[in-house]
Amino acid sequence: MLEHTLDTPGRPITLLLVDDHPVVRKGTRELLESEADLRVVGEAGSGEEAIARARELTPDVILMDVSMPGMNGIDATRAIKAIQPGVGVLVLTSYDDDAYVFALLEAGAAGYLLKNASEDDLLGAVRAVAAGESALHPSVARKVLERFSTHTTPTPPEDDLSPRELEVLRVAATGRTNKEIARDLDISPRTVQVHLANIFSKLGVGSRTEAVLYGIKRGWIDPQSL
Repeated sequence: MLEHTLDTPGRPITLLLVDDHPVVRKGTRELLESEADLRVVGEAGSGEEAIARARELTPDVILMDVSMPGMNGIDATRAIKAIQPGVGVLVLTSYDDDAYVFALLEAGAAGYLLKNASEDDLLGAVRAVAAGESALHPSVARKVLERFSTHTTPTPPEDDLSPRELEVLRVAATGRTNKEIARDLDISPRTVQVHLANIFSKLGVGSRTEAVLYGIKRGWIDPQSL
């Protein structure tokens, strides 16, 4: 399900809320549903329920908690991404430990946000993840680059991506928006979206975060140049 990486006029972003605290889900739902372009299609209170609901509802974005009874958010994210690689998982948690950050990104999360984030930050992160963009706090992004750049497995990028797609991916790794990438490469924003959709499809990922990590691990992107 990669279609949400391209603009679909008039179509709201669909969301699944995963948190074991009903009060948290209620407050988050009220905030999200106050926005015309966002629609909550379901809720889950555990990792196991999240997997079932994700399969049933095929949302664009899943807001995922980390610590829950039974299956945690890390294992739930990994399981969901295995069956629905195009879904965007945005972690919304109170935990900012490196171990949680790295484990969730390895599992396929597209973004990582703390529960003390502002309402504007949360809404912006949801929309970014739905568009296939990154939603990482800058300090988290730096730690991620340092962590994964030490575990590279160099492979020829031309075996996976075209020269233009690789160029788009490398510029995307700097954190630029689609409009900024378009300006830098002298192409249209729509062309950038098409390239990113092709990149996601070829690499079997659903977000810019996953694609960039894939590129870093394979030595296509030099973190020192970002």
